[in-house]
Amino acid sequence: MKLLAIPAALLMAGAFASSVQAQQYQTPLYPQGYVGGDALFWDLNPDGASSADSVGLRITGGAKFNDYFAVEGHLGAGGSDGDVELDYLVGAYAKGIVPISQEFRLYGLAGLTEVDFDTDRESGFSYGGGAEFDVAPNLALGADYMRYLDKSDYTFDAASVGLRYRF
Repeated sequence: MKLLAIPAALLMAGAFASSVQAQQYQTPLYPQGYVGGDALFWDLNPDGASSADSVGLRITGGAKFNDYFAVEGHLGAGGSDGDVELDYLVGAYAKGIVPISQEFRLYGLAGLTEVDFDTDRESGFSYGGGAEFDVAPNLALGADYMRYLDKSDYTFDAASVGLRYRF
């Protein structure tokens, strides 16, 4: 009888420990901050003129409040195509998240952006969407597409690929 009690107690303790460990992994503490760095492939498309495109850098940061909502900021700069140079872009966005699995998420962004080209500075409503895939417990690979500006005489879009670190 005593021989059966010891393995049974060990089995129950192991099941309890693995259950606690699984719950800790599945329920992160909120708000959860994150930062990221991306390659920014931007395109300025004026009506009736040739478009300008180049590659810059973008830094992102934000706070995730639960599995479905976050706020995020973007700061980008760099790249030129002839007469057009991206001095900076800065924006703040609400982020709606759709968890597909524990490691993979789709998201949409909507907010305001200010963009400064060497010839012009504009601000306006921005929107876009993307995806993230966890490659380690606190590290994700992400990609998104944003329409940063949609003015009557031009649009400014960017696709980005980079890494996000959650802390």
